[in-house]
Amino acid sequence: MASIQPDHHTRPHDGETSVGELVAQVTSDVQTLFHQEVELAKTEVRQEAAKAGKAAGMYGGAGFAGYMVVLFASLAAVLGLANVMDAGWAALIVTAVWAVVAAVLYARGRAGMRTVSPKPEHTIETMKENTRWARHPTR
Repeated sequence: MASIQPDHHTRPHDGETSVGELVAQVTSDVQTLFHQEVELAKTEVRQEAAKAGKAAGMYGGAGFAGYMVVLFASLAAVLGLANVMDAGWAALIVTAVWAVVAAVLYARGRAGMRTVSPKPEHTIETMKENTRWARHPTR
């Protein structure tokens, strides 16, 4: 009959396992678990970053295509207005419309940016709660 060999975390039970040895073993296991979780998180972040990078590239392409649409639509508007008025005035009217659009977008962007908080408030609070619990786990 083959004997079963214990792994590195188990000892043959001799009834004399000290509390210090148990604490050391639990600490080692917790450290191993923590390191494995960190590695898993790194892997997940890398995968998500790759997907986000591809999506950002698509947004960039869409932004450039949108820019080209706006450019040629503006040119068409200038040429269309040039049929009923002087070309210089037509170009000035289209430019004024774009100046108004730019001013509105700037104002909305500025107002939105004032509401942004650079600190991750929720994460900070969660970390404080975790620290309090780690200090007094029975509360």
